[in-house]
Amino acid sequence: MTKQEFEDKCVNFSIKINKLRKYLREEQHEYNNSDQIQRSGTSIGANYCEACDAESTADFIHRLGIVQKEAHETIYWLKVLYGSEFITKEQYDELMTDVGELYRSITNSLKTTKNKITNDK
Repeated sequence: MTKQEFEDKCVNFSIKINKLRKYLREEQHEYNNSDQIQRSGTSIGANYCEACDAESTADFIHRLGIVQKEAHETIYWLKVLYGSEFITKEQYDELMTDVGELYRSITNSLKTTKNKITNDK
C-alpha cells in the first residue's frame, strides 16, 4: 500500500468514526464512549501525517508507534461499544475490518523500518 493509499484509508476511517460518534450521540444518547472512540479513531490518520513529516528515522518510528497505539485503543473501544450493545454486529464488523487493516499496515511498516535500521548497521 502506498503512502497516499494509506492516508486515504485513514481519512475514510476518520469519516466513519465521526459518523459513528454522531450516531451514538443522536440515536443511542451515549456520550462518554463516543468521545473516546472519536479521539483514538481520528488520531490514527492525524498521527500518521505527523509521522510522514518526521525529522529522523527515530522520530518516524516513534510517531508510527503512536499510530499503532491509537489503532489498538480504537479496537478496544469498538469492543466496548459492541459488548455494551451500542453498535450492531454489522457496524462492529465493518469498523473492525477497517481498523484491523490499518493496524496491520502500521505494524508491518514499523517492523520494516526497524529491520532496515538493524541491517544498515
